[in-house]
Amino acid sequence: MRLIPWRSEFVGVGDLRRQMNRLFEDFFGEPGERPPAAGWLPAVNVVENPEAVIVEAEVPGFDPKQVQVSVVGDVLHLKGEAKEEREEKDRTYHRVERRYGSFERSVALPAPVNPERVEAVARNGLLTVTLPKRESVKARTIEIKDRT
Repeated sequence: MRLIPWRSEFVGVGDLRRQMNRLFEDFFGEPGERPPAAGWLPAVNVVENPEAVIVEAEVPGFDPKQVQVSVVGDVLHLKGEAKEEREEKDRTYHRVERRYGSFERSVALPAPVNPERVEAVARNGLLTVTLPKRESVKARTIEIKDRT
């Protein structure tokens, strides 16, 4: 005599697991595939030193002319678009993983910056934006006078 009717209660678990796997594969793609380009955002690093805030963004395959950089308040905005250029003569694509399309990324800056002195440089798929801090934010050493 069984105390716990294992089979009768859990018979549908295998079917449920298969359905969940199918749901995730339909939404995210087959295992090992990248998500669709529409959901892509460039990865960023935000670094601060005493003089500036530096934001590095990965934008592989983007021409610097395809990327716009702007600062509004204490937020850096990155916007870009890479257009897919294909010639379809005698070619059949079996897999397309390169990123095409547009992106927009906003990054909150850890300190107020001077938007007039912002510099952006692109090299080897890495966009480096240097945002000098405002004078009022920079650390200043104050000399203590001895009045003895």
